[in-house]
Amino acid sequence: MLNPHNIFKKNRAEKAEEDCMKPYESHESEENYLEAILMLSLDHRKVRAIDIANMLGFSKPSVSIALKRLKEEGKVESDEKGSLSLTEQGLVIAQSTYEKHTVLTDVLVALGVNAYTASQDACRMEHVLSPESFGKIKDFYAKFKKGEYDEK
Repeated sequence: MLNPHNIFKKNRAEKAEEDCMKPYESHESEENYLEAILMLSLDHRKVRAIDIANMLGFSKPSVSIALKRLKEEGKVESDEKGSLSLTEQGLVIAQSTYEKHTVLTDVLVALGVNAYTASQDACRMEHVLSPESFGKIKDFYAKFKKGEYDEK
């Protein structure tokens, strides 16, 4: 007997295609702020809100609002002089975002994309890749760099 529920079931490929048309949840802004703090702190200097505003090209008031939210979420903290630092939670997110950015930039450059365009594209891609997809790209690129990639 025909089960009417089977008519509405979709195979995985059809479901994936439909899902890709839905808006995705992005934490792009948050990740950009956290990554900026990480990158600025790598220079072993105190990170201030104005440094982030200059780096990201945002107004100081916009940066202040975003930093207030990140502090409330426990991802950023500041000392009495206003120097910013990442909490453990913020650091994990920032390092993950930075790793995606550097790996994706390197992959795109290896494919022949100029470094500036590769970095700009990586900055957009780093926010939407699933952990699974990024892991596969990272593994592939590591094998490719070692000359271990074998087309199958």
